[in-house]
Amino acid sequence: AAPQGPPVYVDLAYLPGSWSARTVDEEFFRRVRSLCYVVSGDDHLKEGVLRPLLDALLSGKHQWGVDIQVTLIPTFDSLVMHEWYQETHDRQQELGITVLGSNSTVAMQDETFPACKVEF
Repeated sequence: AAPQGPPVYVDLAYLPGSWSARTVDEEFFRRVRSLCYVVSGDDHLKEGVLRPLLDALLSGKHQWGVDIQVTLIPTFDSLVMHEWYQETHDRQQELGITVLGSNSTVAMQDETFPACKVEF
């Protein structure tokens, strides 16, 4: 267990993908408080750990005790994400969590990919 200490506040936190995502739990979200969390890793490994990670965000954010708006930015489309969003939407609103969806695309050097703009 990591030693106790004050939480760390950041503007943007990039959550690990694949099997490393298993290390992101409620304690992580209690200690690493970000305005935006980026969830990436469009692979079969991420699907297996995505729901516990998203639930940990809700549990950890509940412990903050301060009213800070948080934006969750998924970089891929996922059935697990859609189900979690629908099942926990009321809880997300209570906690001030917004899930950012984007239908925008960016074209760059013969490649097109989904994108969103985040401003601080």
